[in-house]
This record gives sequence, structure tokens and C-alpha cells, in this order.
Amino acid sequence: MQQQASDNLQKYDGNQIQVLEGLEAVRKRPGMYIGSTGPRGLHHLVYEIVDNSIDEALAGFCDKIEVEILPGNIIKVTDNGRGIPVGIQPKMGIPAVTVVFTVLHAGGKFGGGGYNVAGGLHGVGASVVNALSEWLEVEVCDGEHRYYQRFERGVQVDDLKITGDTDKRGTNIAFKADDEIFEETEYDFGILLDRLREQAFLNAGVSIEISDLRNEEPFVKTLKYEGGIVSFVEHIHTKKQMETLHDEVIYLTAENEAGSAEIALQYNSSYNALILSFANNIHTLEGGTHEAGFKQALTRVMNDYGRTHGILKEKDADLTGDDAREGITAIISVKLKDAQFEGQTKAKLGNTEIRPLVYGVICDKLKTHFEENPPVARAILEKSINASRAREAAKKARELTRRKTALESSSLPGKLADCINRDNETTEIYIVEGDSAGGSAKQGRDPTFQAILPLWGKMLNVEKSRLDKVYGNDKLMPVILALGCGMGDDFDLEKLRYNKVIIMADADVDGSHIRTLLLTFFFRFMQPLVNAGHIFIAQPPLYRLTKGKEHHYAYTDRERDKLMAELNPGGGSKIDIQRYKGLGEMDAEQLWDTTMNPGNRMILQVSLSDAAAADEVFTILMGDKVQPRREFIEQNARYVRNLDV
Repeated sequence: MQQQASDNLQKYDGNQIQVLEGLEAVRKRPGMYIGSTGPRGLHHLVYEIVDNSIDEALAGFCDKIEVEILPGNIIKVTDNGRGIPVGIQPKMGIPAVTVVFTVLHAGGKFGGGGYNVAGGLHGVGASVVNALSEWLEVEVCDGEHRYYQRFERGVQVDDLKITGDTDKRGTNIAFKADDEIFEETEYDFGILLDRLREQAFLNAGVSIEISDLRNEEPFVKTLKYEGGIVSFVEHIHTKKQMETLHDEVIYLTAENEAGSAEIALQYNSSYNALILSFANNIHTLEGGTHEAGFKQALTRVMNDYGRTHGILKEKDADLTGDDAREGITAIISVKLKDAQFEGQTKAKLGNTEIRPLVYGVICDKLKTHFEENPPVARAILEKSINASRAREAAKKARELTRRKTALESSSLPGKLADCINRDNETTEIYIVEGDSAGGSAKQGRDPTFQAILPLWGKMLNVEKSRLDKVYGNDKLMPVILALGCGMGDDFDLEKLRYNKVIIMADADVDGSHIRTLLLTFFFRFMQPLVNAGHIFIAQPPLYRLTKGKEHHYAYTDRERDKLMAELNPGGGSKIDIQRYKGLGEMDAEQLWDTTMNPGNRMILQVSLSDAAAADEVFTILMGDKVQPRREFIEQNARYVRNLDV
């Protein structure tokens, strides 16, 4: 292995930097490359640079990465890898390091032999970060000399030059995100910490240090986990203070010519499954062939073991996939040479050859683990059988609901005011808190494409409930019926009746609670709706400012103050300010103008970029454990801006 690494060290030079195409229009259309110019895109810049260092770690040449947030929100990333090649790239006739930062799709990951396994499939990382930065500086140490080059908004300012001698190797990149491109350039330390911790778990033994040096008191966190993904599972359960069914995390691994796979799993007492899959350290949020192989094999092993050992009786039906996965926390990490991801976001793995590898390691090694640890196997099987019984109860409740709605001659809930248009590409449904607000919304809407579903009373907290309780709940059933796409095993995104599902609730603590309960439901039982970008939150105004016959609306305190200054520059005019306490205070025309008119309204799209973090937050805030919720509130109380008591 060391000899192979040594050979690669000699071969990794300018000849291995392959050029696919030039850098074009990145600054004009940044969203095509980093997703957005909001906070998500801003943090993505850091991920792209860190991922290059992680690729060096995967190749066996880097074991320490440092990420610093400097004053002015400057990012500095340093690794002790081989250093980006500084030799002349034959095709371009300029130093390879310059090519990496100025040419799109240039790097050592496109068949040049620089990397056997790499996450940067699309190869846009360094050049896109450079293009979207006000300035970027790179320093490379190749074991003999220290090289330096500076770029401004993607254009090199100086030629690559030697600034000194050194016996060290590695790359140091500093950059400042361009405020002409990004809506804001303030980094969230917590977001970066979570992402870097994830990478430290996936790369056992690699040390990743993150420092926040923007304040007088520097904050430094070193992330290094010798246990790798086993430590990842332990961390998730510890953070959520969950009771596990068995003490030890089950760890399985295998490799063949297609690549390698490692899996860590442990069951807990909750009703929810958390499966996080990764390919070459990239989180495949939408799964793919590796995750499909895992799910199929897990269900087979559970049924085979249950039948063989008499835990599943002859009269019992086979466990479904949902039964087998209830309460599981699993990390699936595969490494393969030519990873094929579907889409620019790399959210789904498409390599068919990796599926048999994952399927095989579960079928062979998990079965062996069960045979060697019967108490563990029995505890897991009994939980899955209980899940199966609850599913059967839910099925009966579902059939009862279907028969009931059939007898009522309509499969849609009675309080639903549906829209005329049936094209689900253009329609939208407002789920509205309360009958009074629902009445205003029905009167104020455009019935051509807007449907209204009023909800009332206390809603079920699904975090503490199984599927059968959901089907029996008179507050959630209207939502399920109105959307038309089912849930759980029955969920079918193609049957969704509306393109936008908009939650509209009061801007107070009760409204926040209803929004949270609905979001918990969608996350746990209709997560593909969130992944596909169909869930939105309406933003009704907080204030109405009246000057004479003119009415203006403000959605935040800052907007209110700005409007006050604009409407009353000298301070002599009378301005009436109305603070809305609920949607019911607005008449139909006001509700349309401020919250429902697509030309004026403000709605927030709910997205899911970190499934592990979302799962953790829902478990802590909506679960039945009081202590972790108390700790969360104590840790985050200082960030509260508007408190409604």
C-alpha cells in the first residue's frame, strides 16, 4: 500500500491535470454550480475546497485538515497532502495549479490517475470558488519550494511564483466570498461544524480542526474519530439521548473490484428510521443503488432469520421494509472509482455494480452476526414484529377511512375548498390555521388555482406516534386525503394534487406550534414532498402602516422601522400602526394582497440539506425526552430575537 502511494506521489504532476472545458458564465449563473447565492451556496464554497483535501485523505496522503474562519469572514483551508501540482500542464501551457483555479472541469479526477477514489465528480470545485470570490490566494508546498498565486474574481493577478524553500508538503487556500454575488457573506459556525464532523466520521483517523477567529475569544474544535462510522452512530444516539436495543453498534465491511462498502447500524426504541448513505464521502440524500441494496437485503435477512428460528410464526405475514427498519440508525459508506451521480447536486448514486456488494455484505455478515448474537437478533425481530402489527392496524384504519369516504360519495375532506384547475403543475393548497382565517382565505383566493383547507384544534405530534395513530387522527386525515398522494408505504409523489403545499398560520407561538407539528408530519411520513420542494410556509405581515388613505405592510420590525422613516421623514405626520395578532384580523382583500397574491406575497420553501441534523432536531424538540429539549433551549436561548409569551 505504501509502495503504491509512493508511486502515485511520483506520478501526481501537471500531466495528470485533465482539462475538459473552460470556465464560462459562473459569475453570471452561480446557482447552476452551487445551488443558490444564499447561505447554502455560501457554505458550499467551503465544502468544495475541503472536499479536495478529503480526496487527498482518501488517496492516503493527508491526515490533517485545518479550516479557519478569519475576521471579515475570510476562509482559510490548509492540508498536509501532496500539494496541488505546480508543473506545466501540457494542454494549457500554464502551471497546473493555475489551471485548477481558472478552468472549469479541470483536476486530477478525470482519468488522469491523480485519484482512484474522489468525491468531486463534476470537478467544478476550485475554479467555481475562485470565480465567486472577491479574491483567492493559494500557497502550495511541494517538499522543496513554497509557491504563491493570487486571483481576483476568478482572474489571476500574478503569475505563480516561488516565495521560499520548505521541506513540507500541502496546500493552503484563503478566499473571501464576493458580496456582489452572495446575499450575505456571514458564515454560520454551527453549519460548518456539522459538515466537517460528518467528514471526520467518514474518514476514520483524519484530524479536521475548525477555528472561529472572528471574535475576541477564539473557538477551536478538533474532530478526529478512530471509530469512523461506528462513532457516527454512537454520536447520533448520544446526542438524541435515545435508548438502544443492543449495546454494541453492528459494523460490517466488504470490498471487491467494484469498490468497498462499510455499514454501521444500531436499533433504538423510537418508531423512526434514520439511514444516511454516502458515496465517496458525498451524502446521497436521495439514496441510490447502495441504499436500495441495503434495504432489500436487510428485509430478507430479518424474514429469513425470523422464520428459521421460529420468531416469525407460520400465521405471521412477512415483515415489510418499513417493519424491518423501524428504529434503525444506519450509516452506509461506499467508495468506488467511477462514481456516477444523478444530477448536479449528486443526491443519488447510480452505479449498478455497487448494489450487489452492499446486498451481499448484509446477507452474509449480518446473518452471521445474528447467529452469533441471538439476544440481539431477537430484540430487533420483536420490535419489527410489533411494527408489523401496528402497520396492520393502520391498514384496517386506512381501509375504514376509504370505505367511509366512498359512502360519503367524495374522497376529499368536507372543509376543503378545492380549486377549478386540475393541473398539479400550477395549483396550490393553503393549509390554514382556524376556521375564521380559513373563511377569509376562501373569499380572498383565486379559485382557479388555489385550494383552501382549514385546520382547527390540537394536532397530533407524530414524533410520538406510530402509523396507526396517524390514520385515526381527525386533524391529519383531511391533509392526507386532500393531497392525494398517500403516506408511508402507500406514498406516491405522482398522485400529488397540488404543486405547492403552503402552511399558513398565525405569527405567534400557537401558529409556530402548528407549523412545527405539520412539518414534523411531512418530514416523518411524506419526506419526498420536502425533498422535491413542494412544501412552503406563508409569511403574513406583522404590521399595517396607514398614512391617510395609503396602506403599507411590514413583515419584520426592521421593515416597519424603514417604512416609518420613509413615510414620515420629518417626524410630523401621523402614522397609524396595526400589529396583526392573527390571520383572522385581516379581511379577504388584505389576505390576498399580502399573503396569497403570487405577485406580492412572500413564501419560504422548506428544503432538506442535512437529513441527520433535521432528524436530530425533530427528535429533540418533538420527542418524549425532556432533558435533551431543555439542553437545546438553554444552548440556543441567546439566539432568540422575537419572544411571544
